[in-house]
Amino acid sequence: MTELLLVGASGLAREVLILLRNHPEYAPIGILDDLPGQRGTTVGGVSVLGSLDEVTRHPAARVLICVGRGEARARIADRLLALGVTEDRYVSLVHQSVEVPEGCRIGSGSIVLAGVVLTADVILGRHTVVMPQVTLTHGDRVDDFVTLCAGVTLGGDVSIGSGAYLGMNAAVRERVRIGPGAVLGMGSAVLENVPDRETWVGVPARRLRAAAGDPLPPEAAAVPPTTVPPTTVPPTTVPPAARPTLPALVVPVLRAPWPTGGIE
Repeated sequence: MTELLLVGASGLAREVLILLRNHPEYAPIGILDDLPGQRGTTVGGVSVLGSLDEVTRHPAARVLICVGRGEARARIADRLLALGVTEDRYVSLVHQSVEVPEGCRIGSGSIVLAGVVLTADVILGRHTVVMPQVTLTHGDRVDDFVTLCAGVTLGGDVSIGSGAYLGMNAAVRERVRIGPGAVLGMGSAVLENVPDRETWVGVPARRLRAAAGDPLPPEAAAVPPTTVPPTTVPPTTVPPAARPTLPALVVPVLRAPWPTGGIE
């Protein structure tokens, strides 16, 4: 059994600890986090040992960064490299429900949660995080430190640049390029290329902020909100004699024949 250190006392760490129940080859020995006050606390039953510097006390342990935003994972990876953690010490974890077909590749330090679909020739870079129910189709290329939130769907031959963040249920049309550091809002439908470090939202998706944190573009800011004048509709009255008598609606209560909270 291989010792494993998780980095980041986070919600993602809790999800990874659940995933590890089906990876008995790894034994989580602790969590590292620089936040003051985390030392001595527990996450998912695993103790926070202290700051990232503690990694030097466990030279044989493998490592997995469990932080949701890609730019934060990149900073942590740089910090760990300075502490002597080379790329070969990182593990990748894939939920047992996920099939990784021949021709698909998942880089080191990546996390792939339940229900993810990879169809053909999908490439995931290093330290990517793929949340539940993401769909990646033929020829998709996802660079290092990308985060794909739950329900994201990519058409074929989509390219996602390093450190991009795709919010829940975002959908990207085939052959579209999402630039490094770009952000897609929840539920966005992206039909065209998104430049580096821009934030796009909506259906169809449009630019919300540029790389330097600019406000809405002038053409968007100049559009006044649409107002609809109230409409007065006279109420419809039905004479008592014309009202039909409906039988009472009886809704049966169905009870599940199986136990909840787990699978036996």
